[in-house]
Amino acid sequence: QVQVAESGGGLVQAGGSLRLSCAASGRTSSMFDIGWFRQAPGKGREFVAAISWSGGTTHYADSVKGRFSIARDNAKNTGYLQMNNLKTEDTAVYYCAARAPRSLLLPMYDSWGQGTQVTVSS
Repeated sequence: QVQVAESGGGLVQAGGSLRLSCAASGRTSSMFDIGWFRQAPGKGREFVAAISWSGGTTHYADSVKGRFSIARDNAKNTGYLQMNNLKTEDTAVYYCAARAPRSLLLPMYDSWGQGTQVTVSS
């Protein structure tokens, strides 16, 4: 199984940018999708973006389309979430997740990181 760990969170002003990283370890020789989720205070965890093993297919939540971009570098076993034009409502703990390849529309993942805090100030 693949394990993942996030990094790159922090405090940023509205309109700013951050790039989150998702480092994979374990059975990285196997193919796996990467997904990003977030959980704001008092709310449930919500899907943000996902990318296929090849990187050729991506899927985004409507709330982040045009502002966030997901990518991966399989040589480095790392996924990324580039977040631009951040809004205060993007404030949340962001989680990276991994699973064996399946439809990116399915929200179920097997392996989760501990999360990284992103705070957007007005």
